[in-house]
Amino acid sequence: MSPPLLAVENLRVDLAGGVQALRGVTFGLDAGDTLAVVGESGAGKSTLAHALLGVLQPPLARGSVRVAGHELLGASDPLLRSLRWSTVALVPQSSALNPVSRVCHQITEPLSAQGRTPPAAARSRAEALAQEVGLDAGLLERYPHELSGGQLRRVMLAMALVLDPALVILDEPTVGLDPAGRADLLDRVVALARNRGFGMLVATHDLSAAVRLTDRCLMLYAGEVIESAATRALVGRPAHPYSRALLSAYPVMSTTKDLRPIRGRAPDPRAVPTGCAFHPRCTQAVAACADRRPLLEPARGRLVACHFGGTTTLLSASTVSKTFGSGARRVRALDDVTFAVEHGESVGVVGQSGSGKSTLARVLSGHLAPDSGEVRLEGETFPTSWSRPARQLRRRIQLVMQNPWQALSPRLTVRELVREPLDLAGEGDHTGRGQLVDEMLDAVGLPTSSAFTSSRVDQLSGGQLQRVALARAVIARPQVLVADEPTSMLDASEQARLLLVLRGLQVDRGLGLVLVSHDIAVARKVTDRIVVLDAGRVVEVGSSESVSGSPRTEAARRIVAAAPVLPSLDDRHDTTREPDRS
Repeated sequence: MSPPLLAVENLRVDLAGGVQALRGVTFGLDAGDTLAVVGESGAGKSTLAHALLGVLQPPLARGSVRVAGHELLGASDPLLRSLRWSTVALVPQSSALNPVSRVCHQITEPLSAQGRTPPAAARSRAEALAQEVGLDAGLLERYPHELSGGQLRRVMLAMALVLDPALVILDEPTVGLDPAGRADLLDRVVALARNRGFGMLVATHDLSAAVRLTDRCLMLYAGEVIESAATRALVGRPAHPYSRALLSAYPVMSTTKDLRPIRGRAPDPRAVPTGCAFHPRCTQAVAACADRRPLLEPARGRLVACHFGGTTTLLSASTVSKTFGSGARRVRALDDVTFAVEHGESVGVVGQSGSGKSTLARVLSGHLAPDSGEVRLEGETFPTSWSRPARQLRRRIQLVMQNPWQALSPRLTVRELVREPLDLAGEGDHTGRGQLVDEMLDAVGLPTSSAFTSSRVDQLSGGQLQRVALARAVIARPQVLVADEPTSMLDASEQARLLLVLRGLQVDRGLGLVLVSHDIAVARKVTDRIVVLDAGRVVEVGSSESVSGSPRTEAARRIVAAAPVLPSLDDRHDTTREPDRS
């Protein structure tokens, strides 16, 4: 059997200054296959691309990199020269062209290095390649500074293909391109790979380009592979918490919710955290995540480097039912409600008045006991008693009630209201609690002056009260926040302000969020998924964009139809319309 086109085993690259650029990367690529390597800036993508050409050698690089059966690490210069361009070629992220040499000469330079191609044949080859990559042949006599960024990218692609390599490496192929130029270049690359049959490795942070160009995908974080799957499966259903977080930060037309950054910062490659490198930013990390480095192992139909096999369920409701009253006045508020919230996820619960939304919020937070079914937090049944052990568990889910005037005591000052959860739990001393109160008030955008913190409920606006209620809930350091119609009593400006605060707190503190609302326009801006309730039953569950954009059930269609709509910006600025004088 012929060897694989590319085989990388335990590749480690340590650069000057103690930089751990790659930490044990292993994967393979067969002839004609396509593979994406994605991740944040600094993940090691470009380092990997250069290592596959043998640019990085021992002692900087260790492990094994074999191209068409030839070991590159420790290889002789003649062997490396014989493989580059003809077997493996790189299209680098930035233009590596000579500023004083014409484009045509640079495209054909690999041919000239072989010394077997006449100038006229080399010129014809350059013109043919220019046509293939979508470059005007009239530009071949220009110098690099006379070309646009998109044209330079096509020159580099033509140069990489001049010797018909078996493996083409594209490092950030779409960086700096306008949308139209980007789309055209991706189409060209797809056609070239199909017609020429070369294998392709694409190192990119552009997830849509990865989907367009490749069949398989590696997610790289802090120099190691943390997830490996089919590209569409990884992008559509990410398993690792980091993969999921990265997808939430990526802007696409198919997403309606606001972008959500990954909390914390990418690790310094000079001081990569012990254990799982992602654990300081992960919403489901436990002590073992800091102690033991997870292996890349099979889970969920792919390979995942996570002690839990990927993102786990944080909160779940299973066949929850709740009835009020009896006889003729019996009302079934919840009827076999089942859904789940994963770590770091935000879920909207929408429905018309009387659909059971607030009852569900109170059951999820332990304020009401279900008649049947159960609520589980990280697999543990959530208690409704007020025993001391139960209270400790109940603190992990906090409820922000719909009406802050009813939820907050008029006898307590703002400082006392926010501090009360700490007082009841006996956490810290008086000074420490005061500092936490100030930090929490600042986090929700409220003043920390004594004039404000000594105010009482009747002295504050609705928006201020709702943020006080939010600060009071979050200061208890919950894992899940259940917000019941938190913006229903606020004007548009205060509503927007509160939603921004809520979203920021969820990211910064790694909270799971259940947002209860009758307004799907609000829910779809904040949540990943939407659960539609109707007469106490779950009638539809789906991504926020699918439920709000293409509802499948009549109940969901009614909610979407009732959502607020304003004239478009074009309508408001259309000066050709006759004014309505009625």
